[in-house]
Amino acid sequence: MQMSHKHKTSYSSSGFCIEPVQNHESYCFLPNETLENYSSSYNSSQVTYPSVHSIKQYCPLESSTNNSLLCQNSPSTGSFSTDNSPVSKPYVLMPQHYLEIINNSLENESCLTHENNDELTLKIRELESAMLGADADILDIYMIPQESDPFLLEAEKWKKMMEIVYRGDLKEMLCACAKAVEGNEKETTELLMSELRKMVSISGNPIQRLGAYMLESLVARLASSGSTIYKSLKCKEPTSNELLSYMHALYEICPYLKFGYMSANGAIAEAMKDETEVHIIDFQINQGIQWGSLIRALSRRPGGPPKIRITGLDDSTSAYARGGGLDIIGERLSGLALSYGVPFEFHAIDASPSEIQLEDLQLRSGEAIAVNFAMMLHHVPDGSVDGQDYRDWLLRLAKCLSPKVVTLVEQESNTNNVPFFPRFVETLNYYLAIFESIDVALPREHKERINVEQHCLAREIVNLIACEGAERVERHELMNKWRLRFKMAGFTPYPLSSYINSSIKNLQERYGRHYTVEERDGALYLGWMNQVIVASCAWR
Repeated sequence: MQMSHKHKTSYSSSGFCIEPVQNHESYCFLPNETLENYSSSYNSSQVTYPSVHSIKQYCPLESSTNNSLLCQNSPSTGSFSTDNSPVSKPYVLMPQHYLEIINNSLENESCLTHENNDELTLKIRELESAMLGADADILDIYMIPQESDPFLLEAEKWKKMMEIVYRGDLKEMLCACAKAVEGNEKETTELLMSELRKMVSISGNPIQRLGAYMLESLVARLASSGSTIYKSLKCKEPTSNELLSYMHALYEICPYLKFGYMSANGAIAEAMKDETEVHIIDFQINQGIQWGSLIRALSRRPGGPPKIRITGLDDSTSAYARGGGLDIIGERLSGLALSYGVPFEFHAIDASPSEIQLEDLQLRSGEAIAVNFAMMLHHVPDGSVDGQDYRDWLLRLAKCLSPKVVTLVEQESNTNNVPFFPRFVETLNYYLAIFESIDVALPREHKERINVEQHCLAREIVNLIACEGAERVERHELMNKWRLRFKMAGFTPYPLSSYINSSIKNLQERYGRHYTVEERDGALYLGWMNQVIVASCAWR
């Protein structure tokens, strides 16, 4: 973004103005204006953002020495230059409460800057004393000290805001805009959104692409339409086959899901190495991609493969992507198991994890049970949503099954019970790492990359930023919090074998040096450079 640094900013009781020096015209965002015409398009290569109201022309300044427009209808004005002499073109404190902040020196005009605030305040007090006489001392009781004067503080805030705009740091501007949205600062929000729309692009660099979706999320939040946009994004996915291809592309482009599935499968294979009947309960089976590699691995087990039964719970997004119910997954996995000579049975449950009952699982004696929580517990509400902590309840239910192993794979992010602005920053940093990793894997103009980001990631971002309460389903927690939940439910850590760790290291090397793998406190962490993305661990 290129901007001239010669702008003059004016704050008044009527609005906030930015005046380019070249044409001496100022424009205001008026307090009674509203944001309208919010629109977005996720089916094209361009995102259209809401237009701010037509900028209304206001208080034009003339280039001549007669600036009478500034002082119309003002019964009295007063101004002093820094040498204590009156000036003919003042920036004055009038009954209308105009204050002009000038970031760069303008020809033939005096400036109010941070350095001469003290002197100006002193001159104003001298003028008050001269006009009010003995009554001026009475006013001292009600005078607000300069450092806490809301008028001057507001002026200083706008000066700092303009400095942010001048710097043109997209990440900094996104955070400033989120802070303004949080504080319901309408003029600041409109100013920053107007500038941000010029800087973001879904075909730009990682921060520009992510910025497009973050800005869309802020717009939706401001319009209280986060839930509507979140739902419409799911509906706009053109066909189930296309969405399935986007999900598969993300699985291949980035190793995050592969890492999680590989570590979980390794722990299950290790725990079931001597079992003849294995029952795997998957509380969100998605497309069933995780289980193909485990079936192949168990088919090569010395002494022959065990009998495998998988119980799967569905979710609406996965069901839409596959174009049908869980029977599609059952048929696919049954065919794969048959080809490898593995006895196999699939059991589908049409219920959400928070509605599951023990009898729904159809437990059988003699089966060794493994419970899999892969990328799903953060979708289960805790007590902060409606008073019922389904996360802890689900872990206690799993404990009642007496499983040989419980696997956990989760995004390493802290967004569950976090206030809006820290959650915005957390989301920005977390997804920026993902967008950067995608940028290395696919060219920026690659159509598949755009589709993956729009249909697999943007929906999560909008939900995190624009939605609150029960409508916000993306509620991640850090591994330390999950560890505490598992321990409270009565589980103990299940150490991952050295074979699993070496397999994960090989996966990391295949995808490149920018990915990091770390083992810490019984858990494995996969990250992009300095940002941890996914964590995995096992319990018993």
